[in-house]
Amino acid sequence: MRNIIVTEFITLDGVTEAPEKWSFPFWNDEISKFKHDELFASDALLLGRVTYQGFAAAWPSRTDKQGYADRINSLPKYVVSTTLEKPEWNNSTLIKANVAEEIAKLKQQPGQDIVIHGSNTLVRALMPHNLIDEYRLLVYPMVRGTGKRLFQDDSQAALKLSETKTFGSGVVLLRYQPDRKE
Repeated sequence: MRNIIVTEFITLDGVTEAPEKWSFPFWNDEISKFKHDELFASDALLLGRVTYQGFAAAWPSRTDKQGYADRINSLPKYVVSTTLEKPEWNNSTLIKANVAEEIAKLKQQPGQDIVIHGSNTLVRALMPHNLIDEYRLLVYPMVRGTGKRLFQDDSQAALKLSETKTFGSGVVLLRYQPDRKE
């Protein structure tokens, strides 16, 4: 069974919106290696429409020596949207209905992790269905004050901390797994 991994850049006050506008001053080789290893431990991306469209606009034209761009461009991509008509990025599949059921089926397939980058609305939609296996929150030492947040007023999840790591730039990795009392 595959795991669904949520990976987020998040500020101290919970903002995840537009990390390209605030995360770069903290980027370093440690974070780069973490993100590289995370991507290469997965074999599919699961994205909401907004994140998907942002990635689809940026990644196809990128290249790098480490092979990150080639990897992200070649992976199967599953985009959850009721408004997107046709996903144009290569290896993309649209999920329009029965989202929890379709993602549960993806988890049953053989393979590596399925990673969700950003995609707050999708993450919140999956939480009540117990489809998320891990949250990897890269907490940036800053407060934005405004912006979209990962967790909203109605978000609920019991989590247990599985790892912490501090990067040299002050970013802290917090890894959580659902605390499923079964």
